[in-house]
Amino acid sequence: MADTADTAHVIIRPPLALGLALLAGLALDWLIPLPFLPSDFPKGFLGALVFLLALALFAWAIVTMTRAGSNVPTNRPTTTIVESGPYRFTRNPIYLGMILALIGLSIAFNGLWLLVMLVPFALVIRYGVVAREEVYLERKFGDVYCSYRSRVRRWL
Repeated sequence: MADTADTAHVIIRPPLALGLALLAGLALDWLIPLPFLPSDFPKGFLGALVFLLALALFAWAIVTMTRAGSNVPTNRPTTTIVESGPYRFTRNPIYLGMILALIGLSIAFNGLWLLVMLVPFALVIRYGVVAREEVYLERKFGDVYCSYRSRVRRWL
């Protein structure tokens, strides 16, 4: 059982937020299709490529965090500041991977609604998850986190 006192208390678990954005985008696309790319554009190939890059980033980040001995789920305590792997370039590679996955699926399905759902998803992640995690990490790790935050950008 998770120690809920030692967490960031995010407003929603990020995979659930991603799932809701995907469901909403696909449902809206089914009700009111809004293609946004030309018919001769290589949607499937480019969308799949972006999606696979997103999955690779997502997996790399999870493996890196797990190998460092920290927890990935937001409802579990963070045990260390991870500064290797993708965390050398961005403080939020898992969420960046989720954003790229939405973009890739939007291209692959040629569905503007999936791209539109990126806006509320990104806002929820930024203000309901990342902002809370940053406060939590600064409170828990102090100067170690502040030093990391000063060296590595939030996104890219």
